[in-house]
This record gives sequence, structure tokens and C-alpha cells, in this order.
Amino acid sequence: MSRNLTADLAADLRNRIVDGIIQPGEKLPSENTLISDFGVSRTVVRAALTRLQAEGLVETERGRGSFALTPPSDGPAAAPGARPVATTEDRLHLLAFRMGVETEAAALAARNHTERQLRAVQAALEEFTASAGHPAHAMKSDFEFHRAVAAASGNPYYSDCLAALGQTMIAMPRTRLMTGVEHYARDHFDQVVQEHRSIADAIADGDEAAAAAAMRSHLANSRRRFKASARTSG
Repeated sequence: MSRNLTADLAADLRNRIVDGIIQPGEKLPSENTLISDFGVSRTVVRAALTRLQAEGLVETERGRGSFALTPPSDGPAAAPGARPVATTEDRLHLLAFRMGVETEAAALAARNHTERQLRAVQAALEEFTASAGHPAHAMKSDFEFHRAVAAASGNPYYSDCLAALGQTMIAMPRTRLMTGVEHYARDHFDQVVQEHRSIADAIADGDEAAAAAAMRSHLANSRRRFKASARTSG
């Protein structure tokens, strides 16, 4: 019986995260709230959260609580009063903004990168490639790739901009959040890997136009994937 209660609670929270009701970086309801709302024991709540952690949908930090996908930054980059990304419209505005900023950052990275910065871009790409099947790791390494490209631009304002946006700037389509072979669209993940690789290769080649085009194409595809995901969940 306890196992079924655990599975039911895990499924409810999983659906909320996948459907965007609980946004990336948003704190999950407290243990006491879940106990009260679902009429289950603390053991069941903790088992459900452990299951979601194993799936990569929840990250728990001692003293801070459990968060969907990624805890918010508690450093200086977490700007007070930052605009939340709560709706589909917000996400599409953010992707359009990123397209303007990051396309130019990629071009500058192709022209200005140091060897150390190029290695950071390539290392982030490899981390992302290895993160298939674990959404929280994928989100972190996806963000680190974009941050490494911004750093390679040689203009610190690009890095500051991405740091202020934080990991939740990464749009996570439902297909990258669902677990199980029947749901998880690996081809979508592989497509993002290839898009990142095209950006990294153009930066390594010092080809400004190709780097800008690869970044713009990647973010346009991200927008297309997110809109398709939003229609599926709507």
C-alpha cells in the first residue's frame, strides 16, 4: 500500500513539473504540506521525493528544501526583483531576447576566445552530451555551455547577463522531462547536442558568421520545440 501511495504522489508531482505548474527552480510544497494535502505519512513523502531525485526532476538542498530541476542561485547573481519566467509568453519573450544577445556573443567568442575559454566551451558540451536521461544535470550543463560561450566573447557584460538570468533561462520541453523509453524523445536531446556542437565547432574555427548562425539556429529551434511542447501540454 505504501508503495502505491509513494508512486501516486511521485506521479502527481512529476506531472506538475512536466506541465510547468511547478516551474524550474521553484520550491516544491513542504513535507508537512504534502502530508496534509495527500493524507500520507512523512515516509511516503520522502520516498516520493527520493524517486523524483533519482529521475533528475527534483534537487534537494539541506536547509533550503526541494526544488524542481534546479535550486535558484543564492549568490550575487540572483538579482532581487528579477522578472519571473512563469508563462509560455514569458518563455517566448526570453528566447527572443536570448537570440539577440547570444547570437552576438557567439560571434565575438569565435573572434576573441582564449584556449582556456575554448576548452571550457568544449568541456561543457561534453558534460551536456553525457547528461541524457537526467534532466537536472542536462539543465545545468546546458546553462554552463551557454555561459562558457558568453565568457569566451571577452565582454564581461554577456557573462553578467546570463548569470543574472540563471539556469531557468533554459527552456525544457516536456520531452526532456519525461522518463521512460516510451516518453523520452532521445532524438530531441541528440538534436540539441548537435546544435551545441555546431556552435562550439564554429567558435573553434574562428568563424564569426558561422558561430552567429549556429547560435541563432539553435535558439530558433529551441523556440520551435518549446512551442510544440506547450501545445502538447495545453
